[in-house]
Amino acid sequence: MIVKLRRRNTRYPDLMPGQPYVVIGIEGDEFRILNDAGRPWLYPPRVFKVIDDREPADWVTDLGEDGERYAYPAPLNGRGFFEDFFEQKPKAVGTFWRIVNQRLATVSEVVRIHTRSGQPKITASTPDGAYDARPTAGPR
Repeated sequence: MIVKLRRRNTRYPDLMPGQPYVVIGIEGDEFRILNDAGRPWLYPPRVFKVIDDREPADWVTDLGEDGERYAYPAPLNGRGFFEDFFEQKPKAVGTFWRIVNQRLATVSEVVRIHTRSGQPKITASTPDGAYDARPTAGPR
C-alpha cells in the first residue's frame, strides 16, 4: 500500500505533501509509515490519499476488541514488537530493517499520479533491492 500526505500538516512536520510513502503495517486502524526522519511512526489514514491500495499478501490481519484493524508482516506482528524496536533491542531492530528493506525492494513499479491541473507527475520507485532505508545517523 502506498499513500501520500494530502497537504502540509503542522502536526506531522516529518512528512512532506505529495511524497509517496509505503505503509509498513496498520495498527489500531492507523498507518505505520517510515517518515522522513527514518522513524516508523503511526499516522491517521485521514491525512493521506491512497495511491496504491494493494496490501502485501504476507500481512497477518487481526481485529481488536472494538473492531480496529491490525495488519503487519508476521515477523513484525508479535505483541510488543515495536516496543522492543524503539528500545533498540538488537533482534527487533535487525528484524525490522530486514523486513522493511525487503518490502521496499518489492515496490518495484513506478507509481505515477497525474493531477487534473496539469501539474508535474509525482513519481516514486524503489531500486531493485539497492535501497537501504536505515538512517545512517541518529540518536542512540
